Formats: sequence, structure tokens, C-alpha cells
Amino acid sequence: MATFFMFGRYTHEALRAISAERTQAAVEEIKKMGGEVNAMHVLLGEYDLMICVKLPGVEDAVKASVALARLTGVAFTTCPAIEVEVFDRLVGAK
Repeated sequence: MATFFMFGRYTHEALRAISAERTQAAVEEIKKMGGEVNAMHVLLGEYDLMICVKLPGVEDAVKASVALARLTGVAFTTCPAIEVEVFDRLVGAK
């Protein structure tokens, strides 16, 4: 499974519909795609929230980003990520 960070910005529509139920629906949507949510955080700054997910691959991340935008009204920027230890191994860091 691959790790992705999904950075979200609230739209006016999304702000009106904030609820714990919608959050749970978003988690369930990721699970339906064969993924899991590792963390969810509200942010201050350029983005309003961050969801760290594990999904089978890039195509699944694209589907998840669109599905969550449709479900929540939140506009997502989704970025693949690897662990620092993997990065160090890839670049031959000692």
C-alpha cells in the first residue's frame, strides 16, 4: 500500500455541512476503496485540513480525491509520500 497526504481547502458549501457524520462518511469512503485513514488533522494556513491515507496505488488516490470532493465539497490536493528511511535507501544516504 502507498501513502498519500490529502490536503483540503474548505469551500463555502463544505463549511455549511461540517459534521462528525460527514467525517465518518469520508473515512468509510476510503475503506470502500481498499484504503485506510492513518491520520486527520485540521490546519491553519494554506490548507484547512490534512488526511493521511494508505491506498493500493496512484489510481486509487485519484479516485479517492474525487470521491471525497464530491462527498464533502472539500477541494483536495493529493500528494504521494514515502517514509524517510525508504528515501535514504533510494538515494544511498549513509
